[in-house]
Amino acid sequence: MAAKGSTIIIRRGTEAPAAGHHGGAWKVAYADFVTAMMAFFLMMWLLNATTEKQKQGLADYFDPTIMQTPNGGTTGIDPGETDPTAEATAASGDFAEIARHVQDRLTGSGAESMQRVNLLRHVVTRMTDEGLVIELGDLAGAPLFVDDTAQPTQALADLARIVAQVLSHVRNDVAVSGHVRSFPEMMVVSPVWALSDARAHTVRGLLEGGGMDRGRIQRVTAHADHRHRNSNPLDPANNRIEVILLR
Repeated sequence: MAAKGSTIIIRRGTEAPAAGHHGGAWKVAYADFVTAMMAFFLMMWLLNATTEKQKQGLADYFDPTIMQTPNGGTTGIDPGETDPTAEATAASGDFAEIARHVQDRLTGSGAESMQRVNLLRHVVTRMTDEGLVIELGDLAGAPLFVDDTAQPTQALADLARIVAQVLSHVRNDVAVSGHVRSFPEMMVVSPVWALSDARAHTVRGLLEGGGMDRGRIQRVTAHADHRHRNSNPLDPANNRIEVILLR
């Protein structure tokens, strides 16, 4: 019996918290690592075991911008092959999608040879209210016409065939415009109007020769030297042809 007036102290023991379970996190990380390695080796195997055509098909399958159709087809444009859904897509009015696929085929991203890559360096594309402008221009040391004439170089002939091939998979109408650099003012007769017109018609003929339906070409226009690309009007970089895929 405690003495009167004494203080009783009661100690309550506490258990140490149990250690947490740490045995599962490494398994998840290891599973992710194994999956990534499996995907990597599968990709390496596919790159070595498939043809260029099969690689393009795989790329199109995983491209989120290409709509898959119920029968397994796509709305992409593949130069050299007829896409059964391309005309239907063009008719649907979704011009932005059509233009995007045409641009993809004309920027070198899908080129299968270095020669094609070099040719497509002459191409610049841009969207306007009128449609998709495919600009074919001179490069330093690689003009598209012989001197100051409308005679095409082999590079232009090959390039026009590629453009005609790509555009043959859509049915939008096309316009062709010719632009040339300025010539010195001391010349008695400036050739800019006749030259830009002749060059535009040369490209029109090359497109038709490359397989484009002549009925799709709505107009051929000469702009002479009225729309320069840069501030120097005499710069040969102002020499160009615009092939416009109309909306």
